[in-house]
Amino acid sequence: MNGNVWRDANVLRWLAAYGASLVGDGVYFLALGWAAAQTAGPAEVGLVMAVGAIPRALLMLGGGVVADRFGPRLVVISSDAVRCGVVLALALVLALGSPGLWVLVLVALVFGIVDALFMPAVGALPPRIAGPGQLVRVQGLRSLAERVGHTAGPPVAGLAMGLGGPASAFAVASALFGVSLVLLLAVRIAPLPAPASPSVSASESPWRQLRSGLGYIRRHGLIGPLMLSGALSQLGTSAPMTLGLILVSEERGWGPGGVGWIIGGMGVGAASSALVLTLIPRFPRAGAIQNLTLIIGSAGIGGLVLAPTLPVAVALAVLTGLVCGICGGLAIALIQTATDPSYLGRVSSVMAFTAVGLAPLAYPAFGFAADLWGVTPVFLAGAAVSMAGAIVGTSAPAVRRAELAFA
Repeated sequence: MNGNVWRDANVLRWLAAYGASLVGDGVYFLALGWAAAQTAGPAEVGLVMAVGAIPRALLMLGGGVVADRFGPRLVVISSDAVRCGVVLALALVLALGSPGLWVLVLVALVFGIVDALFMPAVGALPPRIAGPGQLVRVQGLRSLAERVGHTAGPPVAGLAMGLGGPASAFAVASALFGVSLVLLLAVRIAPLPAPASPSVSASESPWRQLRSGLGYIRRHGLIGPLMLSGALSQLGTSAPMTLGLILVSEERGWGPGGVGWIIGGMGVGAASSALVLTLIPRFPRAGAIQNLTLIIGSAGIGGLVLAPTLPVAVALAVLTGLVCGICGGLAIALIQTATDPSYLGRVSSVMAFTAVGLAPLAYPAFGFAADLWGVTPVFLAGAAVSMAGAIVGTSAPAVRRAELAFA
């Protein structure tokens, strides 16, 4: 493997494949909602979107077992192939007629199931394409690709739908999944070191493998605390940074534009953090820095609700995005470096589950609490829950002493 990830063609192919897939995701989801809105009312649109989200969350942990049993490369390639074919078929159906809502529900269901396989597998790939000394830089590049992908998806979808409606947008999404598939086929996968423990084998039942993976995370002195820390951070900040920002902007008279500026500021900071992770030669005492940045990031998120003016909130959002991006990149690199190779898929699935499956549970609780006590105290309570994640990390000796190798 090349010592410089910026010049490693294998890493760049994986990065381009991941980025194309992310843009395809953005185009698909926007086109799906638009196609549903043309067919039915708001309630049915919500149903279509939920049909995809529910199996993705419920099956995410099982996706990690599949990645460990069959290898992440095979699962990622198969997932992209299925998504490419299903979305292309939907584009053709829409171009030839006006199918009922059930077609969109079926596609959303299949896509959600495939996503539950894709996300853990793609998260388990970095240790297979880069050495331990490059994992932080690879995670930085992955974060940068995520920012670009999430930003580019909606405009591409809008342009495609403007030219030919949802059918055209689905065709573009299918083409992007196809590009991702071709690039993934060209990615070389290096063999991992022999597992430290022979306790997991393909002969075990999937349920036993899942339990084994969860037990491995719970017992590990570094991975367990970092996972719990990340879950608390997600639960504490997901609702404030979505629903909470809307309510705050409404109270302060900042309007929808204010929400956009704040979220945009977070995005700028997060993109900057991706560059920091790829350019800084090393992070001494990476575990301690990860804890410190989580503390600062949690305080920054709490500070958003106390900002006296919109420009102050936007500036704070930029700083918070920068710090939280560094925190997340270091946490993932530390976890992947410490994970036994035979558990990479399941560990990756739990990380994805905490981000995708658990966080939405906070939305109704946040809204109910904001009605009772107001937005500001509940916003600050969420930041405090995230801060508790930092306390979990700080209290774990393995996290405090954790180091990362850098090439």
